This record gives sequence, C-alpha cells and structure tokens, in this order.
Amino acid sequence: MRNLSRNAIFGSTMLLLTATLFALLSCTTASPPPPAEQTGSMAYVEGVPGGVMVNTVDISARITAIDSANRKVTLLGPDGEKFTVKAGPEAVNFDQIRVGDLVNATVTEELVVYLDEEGASATDGSAAMVALAPKGAQPGGLMAETTQVTATVTEIDLANRTATLAFAGGRSKTFHVRDDIDLSHRKVGEKVVFRVTEMIALSVDKP
Repeated sequence: MRNLSRNAIFGSTMLLLTATLFALLSCTTASPPPPAEQTGSMAYVEGVPGGVMVNTVDISARITAIDSANRKVTLLGPDGEKFTVKAGPEAVNFDQIRVGDLVNATVTEELVVYLDEEGASATDGSAAMVALAPKGAQPGGLMAETTQVTATVTEIDLANRTATLAFAGGRSKTFHVRDDIDLSHRKVGEKVVFRVTEMIALSVDKP
C-alpha cells in the first residue's frame, strides 16, 4: 500500500526537537543555525502488500540564553524563531552547555506495513528506549520508540483499487492500493499491521 497518510505519521520536526530537549537538556545575538535537511525513501516487494517508508530530518538549534536556576534554555531554530525548553533532572550534563552551542538532532521515522496472514505478530502497543550521555561526557543522547497498531480490512473496492481498514476505537480509513497488488486475492477480515519506529539522536557542538 502507498499514500499511508505521511502527514498523520510524521509530525512537526521542530515539535519533536522541542519535546526531546525537555528530557535532554543573559540573552545574546546569534546567527540562525543551518536549514533543516530532509530525506525520504520507500521500498516494497513487487506483488506483496505493504512496504517500508523511511523519513530522516537533520535539524539544529542554537542556544541563545540559559536560565541555570530554572534549568531553562532558549533556542534559535533554523527559521529564525526562538523557543524555550526546560531540562529535566535526567539531563546530568546541563552544566556543560553554553550560549552559542549548537544542538543537533537527527530524527528518523520508519513505517513498516504488512499483512499478518498467519496471525503471528506481536500484540499492539509501544516500547521505548532512552540512552543519555553519562555524567561528565559531551551532552547528547538517543531516544527511540516503536508503536504497533493492527487494523482489519472491512471493504475492498476492486474498481477504484482501495481498501478500507478499521482501527481500534472505531476509526476507519481508506487507502489506495498499489497497481502491482492483485486485489482479487485479498479478502475482508485480513489483518494489516502498522509499525512505526521513531528515533532521535542528539548532540551538542561547541562553537
């Protein structure tokens, strides 16, 4: 399947960066960081429903102010906008960051879609992993989360080459099916698994 609602799965990269800095982490004039770079790809096997979609964004924000007492950092994004985040107690290297430092984030999101014809897939749910730099090391870290959702095929439209899927909670969505898929071999009641993995790697560069 294609056109898997990329916008619904891939949220705002700047919001992702902001949310991650909450856990990781005297106003001054600073130049904006370089613009964000985004790449994407999709792979599938001819004739096999589903596929893999990968989207990667490299984005940076420059530290323009630090409120040490309240553990807050003001960041300048590549669009010239400033935003403030609060670092939690797990940010053990907060005392190492300085005004002018460049906070770099690589956000990678992978969507895997496949038919669970044997009913062997793991139970739906989420699993997360966080690895932060140890005390005294260069500030940075890695955060990853995988979420799996299974939907049921409720309708197949051969003429328009679409399949309607029902998700938990009563939601349903209609997807276009690739031209190389033989829809006459598919049937209502089949299970489709959506597995989304999001990984964010952070590092700090000194000027």
